[in-house]
Amino acid sequence: MSGAKLQKSSISNQQSSIMRVGIIGSGTMGSGIAQVAATSGCKVKLYDTNQSALDKAKAALEKILSRLIEKDRIDADEKSRIQNNISYVDDLKDLSDSDLTIEAIVENLDIKKKVFSELETYVSKDCIIASNTSSLSIASIAASLKKPERCIGIHFFNPAPLMQLVEVIPAIQTSKEVLEKSTKIISDWKKTVAVAKDTPGFIVNRVARPFYGEALRIYEEGIADLPAGQAGFATIDESLKTLGGFKMGPFELMDFIGNDVNYTVTETVFTAFYFDPRYKPAFTQKRFAEAGYLGRKSGKGYYDYDDNGRILISTELKKPLDEKLAQQIFDRVLVMLINEAADALFMNIASAEDIDHAMTKGVNYPKGLLAWADEKGIDWCVSKMDELYNEYHEDRYRCSPLLRKMKTNGLRFEV
Repeated sequence: MSGAKLQKSSISNQQSSIMRVGIIGSGTMGSGIAQVAATSGCKVKLYDTNQSALDKAKAALEKILSRLIEKDRIDADEKSRIQNNISYVDDLKDLSDSDLTIEAIVENLDIKKKVFSELETYVSKDCIIASNTSSLSIASIAASLKKPERCIGIHFFNPAPLMQLVEVIPAIQTSKEVLEKSTKIISDWKKTVAVAKDTPGFIVNRVARPFYGEALRIYEEGIADLPAGQAGFATIDESLKTLGGFKMGPFELMDFIGNDVNYTVTETVFTAFYFDPRYKPAFTQKRFAEAGYLGRKSGKGYYDYDDNGRILISTELKKPLDEKLAQQIFDRVLVMLINEAADALFMNIASAEDIDHAMTKGVNYPKGLLAWADEKGIDWCVSKMDELYNEYHEDRYRCSPLLRKMKTNGLRFEV
């Protein structure tokens, strides 16, 4: 994954408008956010109940920063400055002097609400209390506080130091001041902010669902299968990479994320949208997760992996790509992505600019989906969606009303 390059000459001069930051949870995400804040000049307290987890986070940061020195991205003084900006604590009360706290723990609403309720008893009345949740309701989390107007979603992407996008999600209770202050903080940390409505999946985890879901549907229909009974995972992946310029195909990416994690997100979004068929999970992924075929971390997923996490080359991966089939696969996945992005705009989830920035900066799509719609043509988008609906007669393939209106009126997104 590509990300924001650290500039050795300018990092030490960065200064955040928030100086004291508390991070709850020292896992990969929490540690990454701590690094981002510390790099920007904040005094950070990284909290975890598990001392061994804190030790692991500290050792991981040492390794990351040493690697940046080797790559001539920072120098030894910068490394020391970042490390000295982070302290490691195992008592939630130690976050009492925070101006901003960001929670990055397990995706369980009850656990988050319990932590937030306790945290509020320690911090000042002006402290912003934020969650890094990827899909849970910010309004529900805020409801656990006596001052819910201080709560907001600040969703980083993994790895936080490299990924440029941060979704900022105000709840209906969030004050305008807290929203404005939060967006400024994240901008000061040299990140790209996309403000999203508090709806399931926010921007990225909503709009990206067809990348996985439609690829799985194509696989389950057997469209991409090869002779000798070989499943067409690689055919689908190569179609998206070759014709679309995606860095990873959907099955490679699901294996990278973990089939357990990716399936849970899909299931959560599907349930939260009252079982809208557009977000319906696939039995294939459910069975892979149940079998323990989780992807890279288990050594086996849609592909087999060596000890270094590299895909073991199979006969299937060596097959030449059928151009007509590849175009069919690519067009189908792309138009479903475009339709989802258009519908997110139609429902005022975010601005057109933030939707396209979210997909290029958050998940490294080669183009913004709305810009891609303009390139392909709105007529093409509507026609492709109608072809799918006419073939399947499933609500899954309903065309966004926005695309229809734009076609009728000859409009473009012009992002």
